[in-house]
Amino acid sequence: MPRVRKGHARHQAHRRILKAAKGYRSSSGHLYRAAKQAVRRAGVYALAGRRMKKREFRALWITRLTAACRQRGIMYSRLIAGLKKANIALNRKMLSEIAIADPAGFDAIVAAAKPSAI
Repeated sequence: MPRVRKGHARHQAHRRILKAAKGYRSSSGHLYRAAKQAVRRAGVYALAGRRMKKREFRALWITRLTAACRQRGIMYSRLIAGLKKANIALNRKMLSEIAIADPAGFDAIVAAAKPSAI
């Protein structure tokens, strides 16, 4: 059985890593070993960043809703509890969009949730 050399496959793998590391500073963008570590670390940060983005948007929607609720004389937590008791299934993203784009519609939602609120 002849010995297999990894020439072409290894060259392709190195090229793929170095292409992913394009634009990185110093040896991280030029040397294979450093680039491999940098690309792996970047992937870990990218995954964490995608999770953080979801958290940050939810916090933004809640902040917007809190401000809109204060203007209408109800607390955010009471609004959410009232919506659940009134069986109004709107997520925080949609509620914040309604509060910004259609204040009259948000007033109607708050009015529907107030009797059910604590």
